[in-house]
Amino acid sequence: MSEHVIIIENTKDWPTYFPNLSVVPVKDYLTSGNYPPQRRLRIINMCRSYSYASHGYYCSLLAEARGHRVIPTVRTIQDLSRRSIYSLTTKELDDQVEKAIVQQGLDPDTTRLKVVLFFGHCDLPALQDLAQQLFEGFKVPILQVDLKYKAGWHIAGIRTLSLKNCTEIEQNTFLAALKRYITKPWRKPKTRPSYKYDLAILHDPKEKLPPSDSEAIQHFISAAKESGLNPELIQKRDYVRLAEYDALFIRETTQIDHHTFRFARRAQKEGLVVVDDPDSILRCTNKVFLEELLRANRVPTPKTLILSRGQEKQLGNIMNFPIIVKIPDGSFSRGVYKVQNNLELFAICKTLFKESDLILAQEYMYTEFDWRIGILDRKPLFVCKYLMSAGHWQIYNHDDQQNAYSGDFETLSISDTPPKVIKTALRAAKLIGDGLYGVDLKQTPKGVYVIEVNDNPNIDGDVEDKIAGHELYLQIMQFFLRRLEQQRN
Repeated sequence: MSEHVIIIENTKDWPTYFPNLSVVPVKDYLTSGNYPPQRRLRIINMCRSYSYASHGYYCSLLAEARGHRVIPTVRTIQDLSRRSIYSLTTKELDDQVEKAIVQQGLDPDTTRLKVVLFFGHCDLPALQDLAQQLFEGFKVPILQVDLKYKAGWHIAGIRTLSLKNCTEIEQNTFLAALKRYITKPWRKPKTRPSYKYDLAILHDPKEKLPPSDSEAIQHFISAAKESGLNPELIQKRDYVRLAEYDALFIRETTQIDHHTFRFARRAQKEGLVVVDDPDSILRCTNKVFLEELLRANRVPTPKTLILSRGQEKQLGNIMNFPIIVKIPDGSFSRGVYKVQNNLELFAICKTLFKESDLILAQEYMYTEFDWRIGILDRKPLFVCKYLMSAGHWQIYNHDDQQNAYSGDFETLSISDTPPKVIKTALRAAKLIGDGLYGVDLKQTPKGVYVIEVNDNPNIDGDVEDKIAGHELYLQIMQFFLRRLEQQRN
């Protein structure tokens, strides 16, 4: 039997001038006993419709049950059945749509464009990379993608097409794409005698202040392999492939209205073990939520007030200057200001209220350094002292618009760290979850205070790992392995 079988609704759907490939009517495939389970058989489902309970739907369903390799899979059919589902994937590709359309050089008055993809092939060269990514996400023989311009180009809709509804020119394009497709070997199941699970590590090689530098990333890759995990670096464009993995490790700065959060949510929905999980991102990223959570659970923090517009006018009567003013979702010391008087306070608040309806005001505590306690699975992982940037009151100095400068650091062993610092950090992190966190604290003669809890703590080569070395990376990878084994059992 041929390794490839093309399933059609009706023999008339296959043009007479097409080559004599192994083409089978869907009813024969569904009811005949000539198609026993065999992993090598590749089914290309070309039915007119894939709607629920149709012949096309049952063709893919039975193909999977028989162990045949089929496109589209039932999962792909379900994903394409509702815009609310597939738009989670297409939203990540809209930036590429915009760039590709500009590169293609369309008529400036064009506001709509229909693109038909045949096995991921597109006749518009500038859109070919996008076409291939869509095919990776939705493996369907023929796919129509509707592009629309409204304050920028975006994917307005996706739907499947049947060969019967294609023009003769499109049919010829389809045939050429089919020939290319069936001559390429399908991805065989990965032979991984030493790898039990696939781990995706999300990173952005162009990020200026990433949570892990290239040296640390290589340590993570090495530690993953040692732990029986198969690591792969992925980027924003790989959103469509997320379901291929067993776990996701986010090593890119997380934000709520950002692809990192969408990656975390989808990973959790797909059943992946994920760090940072979406709940941790939600709880840590917004300092308003974090302040309320810590205060409600009596975790010591500097005196902090949550301000809405207008309340800043009375702040000087409540707190002594200097005062720290923050936006709720800043990171790496960004969006954090020290004001010395009412004039500076009102000016900064006016700017910040344009970004958020609520901001925070916090008493200023001078210390030469901040503690950072790394915590994993509710246990201390590493300890660092982050010293203030030279001549500046923060660890990171963003006064230079082109570059950010950070202060020095000192890495300590957990046993050499004051027990109260460790205990306070653990109390704070426990309120967030049982993942990977970095708790920032200040130690003063009056006590130890939590500044914030980070869901995406820095782990850089020769910094956070200076004491534990490669063992630190192994501990994190072993955490993933334990969670994956727990899921399996």
